Amino acid sequence: MPEIFNGKLGLVKELINSGLDPVKTMRIMKELHAPEYPAEYLEKGSLYSECLPKGHDCPFTLEQRCLHFLWDSFDKLPLCLIVNFSIPFRRAIAEKLFKKCGAALISEENVRFNFGQNISVGERVFFNRNIFLDSKGGISIGNQACIAEDVKIFTHSHSESSHITRDYKEVVIKDYAKIYAGATILPGVMVGEGAIVASGSLVTKDVEPGTVVAGIPAKFIRERHSEEKANDSLDHIWLY
Repeated sequence: MPEIFNGKLGLVKELINSGLDPVKTMRIMKELHAPEYPAEYLEKGSLYSECLPKGHDCPFTLEQRCLHFLWDSFDKLPLCLIVNFSIPFRRAIAEKLFKKCGAALISEENVRFNFGQNISVGERVFFNRNIFLDSKGGISIGNQACIAEDVKIFTHSHSESSHITRDYKEVVIKDYAKIYAGATILPGVMVGEGAIVASGSLVTKDVEPGTVVAGIPAKFIRERHSEEKANDSLDHIWLY
């Protein structure tokens, strides 16, 4: 980590880990060179997710609201483009907000989720840009799994006779799985260990371990070309 970011990141992490409130959140925003924003807006206002039915059933704590606010606000600031700072900054938020966050999470810009507290990730997980995680029903992602650009994961559906009647089902993505660009995962799906979902696929049912699926809806194409490699030897290294 270059020296220029060490002090700033250390202060931000200290504030996040001390239990965020609106005043501390605005202190962090100042460190991020954000426009001035009254702390009372964050204390008295509501975020979009808090207005959803799930938000009514499971309201955010004030700390969770502040963490969500920081995550989304950060990607509107120039500093979000500096990976030396942005990746450990997002990781610090995830370690406090997510249900579980393993070591070395890499999250690129514009990763959106509605309920971070319903997300569990293992070690060395990679989120590429422009991902949407509808985590109302829960999302669990295993070690060294990859979610590529423009992927959407949904964990709820609506009744056709009443839009407010909803069904929530967890999505599970196992270790060493890769979800490639533009794929969509529907509620209740499990993507098996080491499986690959091809770009643009619509996954409506479970994906067997070590297989490749593709299409709309996604269907089995073949076994993964792993060349007898497994686990860490698959070289799931996202950034140097």
